[in-house]
Amino acid sequence: MSHKIYVVGIGPGAYEQMTVKAADVLRQSDVIIGYTVYIDLVRDHLPGKQFLSTPMTKETDRCRMAFSEARKGKTVSVICSGDAGIYGMAGLMYEIGAQYPDTELEVIPGVTAATAGAALLGAPLIHDFCVISLSDLLTPWETIEKRILAASRADFSVCLYNPSSKKRRDYLKKACELMLKYKSPDTVCGIVKNIGREGEEKSLLTLQELKDAEADMFTTVFVGNSQTKTLSEAMVTPRGYQDV
Repeated sequence: MSHKIYVVGIGPGAYEQMTVKAADVLRQSDVIIGYTVYIDLVRDHLPGKQFLSTPMTKETDRCRMAFSEARKGKTVSVICSGDAGIYGMAGLMYEIGAQYPDTELEVIPGVTAATAGAALLGAPLIHDFCVISLSDLLTPWETIEKRILAASRADFSVCLYNPSSKKRRDYLKKACELMLKYKSPDTVCGIVKNIGREGEEKSLLTLQELKDAEADMFTTVFVGNSQTKTLSEAMVTPRGYQDV
């Protein structure tokens, strides 16, 4: 018997920022599995569903839980904030799914923090950019450092996920100090907090100011390239249209 699990990106937080397909899949699901915070974002919109959750760092448990529920004949969705394929659960689901060849996986994309935050700030990612997570929970800091330096040297616009936490209070400052080796202190930067959730706020500042800015795990940071500028209180990276 074949089974199926959906791995669904629910967007940055607000229900209206979820894709139509993601919402439809969740409405069709019997069981919705996710990190506790993400379950709370959708629970009120999906009455009558069975919700299963685990705390952070229990991702493997959630995956196995999903395959177990699917084998009972239930339609299962595993949810992630943003996009399931960008620092989400899609990769781990496929890795564990190799042990469950009778279960099909379908990934439903969502709006990730990079694009949602960029829209709030203006247009910071119009040209080439990269996304780097500052969390060293699964990636050694030495590797993160190499990526920050390489992106800065190549003049990418940079979007930073997971810039700080209780255990990593100085990581954003360390990242800024690395970028300042190749980027001007006046580089236009932006911070967006609680995208699509209560307490959403944004601000523009320079790279030098960013070094001492407050951030947490619900903050997304944008660092411009050498051409990024402020226009009408928006962060804008030109693409190079010469006739504008």
